[in-house]
Amino acid sequence: MRTRMAAALLSLAGLFVSLYLYLYKLGYIGTLACGSGGCETVQFSSYSRFLGIEVPLLGLVGYAVLLGLSILALQQPRRARWPGLLRLLTGGGLAFTIYLTYLELFVIHAICRWCVGSAVIILLLFIASLLMRVEPAAPAT
Repeated sequence: MRTRMAAALLSLAGLFVSLYLYLYKLGYIGTLACGSGGCETVQFSSYSRFLGIEVPLLGLVGYAVLLGLSILALQQPRRARWPGLLRLLTGGGLAFTIYLTYLELFVIHAICRWCVGSAVIILLLFIASLLMRVEPAAPAT
């Protein structure tokens, strides 16, 4: 049950990071609290859109879905599909994050601390999904 709670809290944290970055992209936040120019460089690079969609918006939607699934896994721990679906989605999110990190390091040549934070969150979410087990059915009384 602790890994399911951790997954929900991590999803919420990722949702907030993505929301912050998306609000910045929309112009609602003046400057990013980053400490370097790397965040702005990454956020306004040509790679900040994937298939025409802003990457922070993809993160926002992705983390919202993961939060919903994590909450379902908390409420219905005996349902076998939630941990498997979480594994699949967090694995896909981790693969996408690895691609984006590659772009930051070797193409854009700038590091966004918020993106690194999101990468750590999705990695921890993937690990939590691997640790989740389907709880056995309650014994009949």
